[in-house]
Amino acid sequence: MELPQTQSRWFNIISWGITILIVVGLFGFTFWKLQNPTMVSAAPVALAQPTRAADPAAAGQAYLPVPSAAISRNLTLKTLIPERPRYAVVQHTVARGDALVRIAKDFNIKPETLLWANYTVLEDDPHSLKPGQELSIPPTDGLLYEWKEGDTIEKIAAAYQAKSEDIINWPGNNIDLTNPQFKAGTLVMIPGGWRESKTITLPTVSRGRGTGTASTGGSACGGGPVGSGFIWPAGNHFLSGNDYFSGHLAIDIAAGEGAPIYAAASGVVTVAAGGWNGGYGNVIQVDHGNGYVTLYAHLSQINVSVCQGVGAGQLIGLSGNTGNSFGAHLHFEVRQGGSNINPWYVLP
Repeated sequence: MELPQTQSRWFNIISWGITILIVVGLFGFTFWKLQNPTMVSAAPVALAQPTRAADPAAAGQAYLPVPSAAISRNLTLKTLIPERPRYAVVQHTVARGDALVRIAKDFNIKPETLLWANYTVLEDDPHSLKPGQELSIPPTDGLLYEWKEGDTIEKIAAAYQAKSEDIINWPGNNIDLTNPQFKAGTLVMIPGGWRESKTITLPTVSRGRGTGTASTGGSACGGGPVGSGFIWPAGNHFLSGNDYFSGHLAIDIAAGEGAPIYAAASGVVTVAAGGWNGGYGNVIQVDHGNGYVTLYAHLSQINVSVCQGVGAGQLIGLSGNTGNSFGAHLHFEVRQGGSNINPWYVLP
């Protein structure tokens, strides 16, 4: 049966309209999809994440936390500030309890360097150190030298066993490398320089000869006990002042005023003298008959007499502060064949 002509026309129009709408819709969806690709892939990523139960135990399974994508680290800040070298001479005021060796250690220099730089104050005697004194502290080991008219770098380097180039190249000397000269009166650092210290020592007096003088109590005593090994001459076995070095040929053992002092080995007393004695104060020497002589200085009391035989550990005097000394202690020397040796070599 044929549709009327009017109905047939409307049917065609509607069919084409629906077809056009479908085509436009498909085209629009395709265009939107191309412009938003992540919208399609977002769903699978979300589904890949594990779901946390409100109560893992109630869920009947263990809960494994999701590891974080970031790596956590503890941040530690460490700034190393290198110690800058010192090129200038600095001043130090001596305080009660100071010792030359201790001051030198605090400034990282040798005690000889400190002693030499302060000859006008200490006159090469560490026991001259007193509170209130102003000491010059050189920046490095060697000699702090005041330049004089007629001096040359080569001459001074040779005199103090140093190298000319070390003097010239030391930054603290501020020398003009195009004209390496110093003006008279300039303080010049001689790195590595050395000189003998003008130490004051009492002569060694042995038991077999009468070379001692009245001031030191020396006498020819003949035979007597002979030592074999050494012990500490005081109750304390540590220092309270200076250690042994070329400017201090002894060790200063801690011993308060009046503390007992003992013979370090058997022997014969060859010196027992009170007074100044070149700064030693009240002093005792003991010849041990085996090439060794020991000396005990700055005593407050002498309990032995010349030519008396003593045994190791026998009381010979009391500690004190006599002579050129500041603060009670025992100045203890060991001599072998008439020359000073480091007491640490023989003490137990």
